[in-house]
Amino acid sequence: MQTTTLSFSNLHNHGELFANLFRARKQSFIIQKNWDLPESEDMEFDQYDTPQSRWIAIHDRTEVLAGIRLTPTTARCGIYSYMIRDAQEGILGGAIPQDLLYAPAPVDPHVWECSRVFVSHSIPQMYRRKVHFKMVEAMTGSARDMGATKLIALTGANWPRWYGRCGLTAEALGRQMQIDDGLFQCVAIDLTTKMH
Repeated sequence: MQTTTLSFSNLHNHGELFANLFRARKQSFIIQKNWDLPESEDMEFDQYDTPQSRWIAIHDRTEVLAGIRLTPTTARCGIYSYMIRDAQEGILGGAIPQDLLYAPAPVDPHVWECSRVFVSHSIPQMYRRKVHFKMVEAMTGSARDMGATKLIALTGANWPRWYGRCGLTAEALGRQMQIDDGLFQCVAIDLTTKMH
């Protein structure tokens, strides 16, 4: 199992991996979860997939097992910044409640958003924990390499049960809320405990 942090400046070094990550996202979010998201050429994407973001692929050669997108909270592209902030600002049309945070969304070069997190449904249950640990290791390492001291994420409301097991220190940033068929909550992941 390998981890690769992809960017627009290095994707040419990784063959089909970048496209396969977006194909795996389509499988996870559009086919499995039935989310109404943009797609093209069998790939899922959205307005936050810009050169400002980074994508982490957990993979065996070119088969993507899991993925994560990291976007700086300082990002801007047209009317968009990053998903959590844009939801709070009402730019996303109410798909995510505007009152998802207790305070204004941060705009800070040391705070990055973690989104589009998935594990392929084809991964056997006995192998998933290993994939999760690899994801946490790659996510925290890549974010720290980019200067982040904190990650924010809109995640499943059951995060307190599994974040600790994965070695993550986190706190709630907002209320629990129903979105589509799940209960979600915004959290902040402290990366300062990961400094060496």
